Amino acid sequence: MLTRLGRLAVHRSRAVLIGALLTFLGLAAYGAGAQDDLDLSRWSSPGTESVRAADELRDSFRTGNPNLALLVTPRDGDVDSPATERAARELVVEISALPLVTDATSYWDADSPALRSTDGRRALILARLEGTATETREELAELSPQLTRTTPAIDVRVGGQEEISRQVGEEARADFLRAEAFALPAVLLLLILVYRRTVAALLTVAVGLFAVVGTLAGLRAIAQFTEVSTFAANLALVLGLGLGIDYSLFVITRYREERAAGHDQPRAVVRATAGAGRTVVFSGVTVAVSLCALLVFPFFFLSSFAYAGVLVVLAAVAGAVLFLPAALARWGHRVERSAVPASGFWHRTALRAMRRPLLAGAGVLTVLLLAASPVLGLRFGLPDERTLPEGTSSRTVSATVHREFAAEPTDTVQIVLNEKADTRAYAAELSRLSGVFQVDAPEGTYRDGLRTGAPGQDRLTAPDGRVRLAVVPTQGAMYGDVPGFVERLRDTPSPAPALVGGYPAETTDFRATLLDRLPLAVGIVLVATYVILFLMTGSVLLPAKATVLNLLSLSVMFGCLVWVFQDGHLSGPLGFTPTGAIEPSIPVLMFCVAYGLSMDYEVFLLARIKEEHDRTGDTGRAVGEGIRRSAPLVTAAAGILALSFLSYATSGVVFLKELGVGTALTILVDATLIRVVLLPVTMRLAGRANWWAPRWLARWRVRDVLPGEYV
Repeated sequence: MLTRLGRLAVHRSRAVLIGALLTFLGLAAYGAGAQDDLDLSRWSSPGTESVRAADELRDSFRTGNPNLALLVTPRDGDVDSPATERAARELVVEISALPLVTDATSYWDADSPALRSTDGRRALILARLEGTATETREELAELSPQLTRTTPAIDVRVGGQEEISRQVGEEARADFLRAEAFALPAVLLLLILVYRRTVAALLTVAVGLFAVVGTLAGLRAIAQFTEVSTFAANLALVLGLGLGIDYSLFVITRYREERAAGHDQPRAVVRATAGAGRTVVFSGVTVAVSLCALLVFPFFFLSSFAYAGVLVVLAAVAGAVLFLPAALARWGHRVERSAVPASGFWHRTALRAMRRPLLAGAGVLTVLLLAASPVLGLRFGLPDERTLPEGTSSRTVSATVHREFAAEPTDTVQIVLNEKADTRAYAAELSRLSGVFQVDAPEGTYRDGLRTGAPGQDRLTAPDGRVRLAVVPTQGAMYGDVPGFVERLRDTPSPAPALVGGYPAETTDFRATLLDRLPLAVGIVLVATYVILFLMTGSVLLPAKATVLNLLSLSVMFGCLVWVFQDGHLSGPLGFTPTGAIEPSIPVLMFCVAYGLSMDYEVFLLARIKEEHDRTGDTGRAVGEGIRRSAPLVTAAAGILALSFLSYATSGVVFLKELGVGTALTILVDATLIRVVLLPVTMRLAGRANWWAPRWLARWRVRDVLPGEYV
């Protein structure tokens, strides 16, 4: 198939290039609007107790999580003054009339101490915006500037979970544009330095851009049928540029080698497409399979990255094995340069390591294990406003509430009873639990086991007589062990079957579902990539060693996450606020992305080593020659891909910062210490066992056959 594609590219180069240009323009025009169709996700797991509780709250009580918070600061400094109360009540009436608002309450309506700051200088208005994430955040984009106001009586600032999520989305979109503006010129400059030919650099960037616009267009098309996370566009940029450039580097380098071997231009194009194209396809399948493992999680935030991964691979492979060969058929003479590298630094390093394999291996392994050691202190936590940079309005509101209020009413836990029941004893018992500020029940408000007030029946009772309780947590509970807090509430005996929901329960169930399915996702990645590498190499041992080496490089990445983002080292230069824990979905995403990219370089190196071994039968010589030809290219590709990911180091969203810094570090470690030292060392120690497989299994290997006549 690849040979036929090479022939097509040579004989129909003009038609292929015109078709590619028209396709690129069409994809770019359609993909330009992708960001408007993508969504931010909510921290909920379908089918869990908290989601069932949310459904009951919406359908039976016409309420839910208070996702919009207005921080009201009286101009006279007294929340109980007549002028302040009058202005605040007018604001509540205004908010209640808004289209998506189903529930609104305030300190002045509920007379709840949870809604008043400890010094009496601020108070809260809470509202529930009902609708999809897209609907509520589009509405907030208009409402937030309108509701942020200063009047003669009060100063109003907008916060709450939905406003935080909206601003995270806006920041992610801005980061996408900023990263694009930084990455493209920097990558082009590096490619010119690597190739020493401007045309080769431009063709390579063109393939990368084709992968990016193809992925964005595909994501927009998928978004018409299901939810797609806005963060998938950020991955599309770095992964599209990275893989498009990686694959182009290998095809162009192989073309140069074929020309240096004496083949004419058309024959060299076909041979490069057939030879390098096989490696590109195996690499693409490896990356796609690694990211497809994210589909086991029932969260569109993660499944969106699986869509992006498959689309990136399809577009990048198509550009590298069809568009690029057609361009080489017409302009190949402008990219030619001596393609066989002399013995360079990485080649000499690999040869020295193979001469003293135990010493070299032990030294590098010690360095990597030390770098990975912080992972032993990994703590998973839940996201909060510190995801955003300091100074962001919603973060400022949340920080003020955290600093000046004793309770966290925006994180109220909602308990829905499925039967009519007397809740007085139950509410009193809940109010005694650690981390509970107060419990609002139909019979009254309870604090420390005592009834302190009566909020009224209507707000907490459904038309069918069922009731709900609102458990308001303390500030310490929401900045501590949130899952433990939710578990204590669920373990408290209730007078009727109960569903525990609210934002703390939703994030707790999200984390539990994620961690429960994590072993399945990891197993899929490990097994699938093992099978792919076996099909390419025909070896039982090489895929196993590749898996171990990959896990070693990933442990360095997780060590970096803990040391930098959990413990806060380098938080000043990188510009973020450490939280003392890592939100678990990001390491899962990074595992799949980084594992696929690590296998990407493993495929390139092993393919070349296998080719040399098939030709000479000498493992040591094959490893040395394969690294001599491939290592400079792999390190150059890794450097460029790492630079693409590092473009998000300046992101205002901590998630993107983690993804950028952690993945870039993994790529660099993997392409240097792992692939150029530990890989040759382990192959030197294994010797002939590297290539062993049972006969009945060896026949499944996909053979690498370059035909003799092409044109």
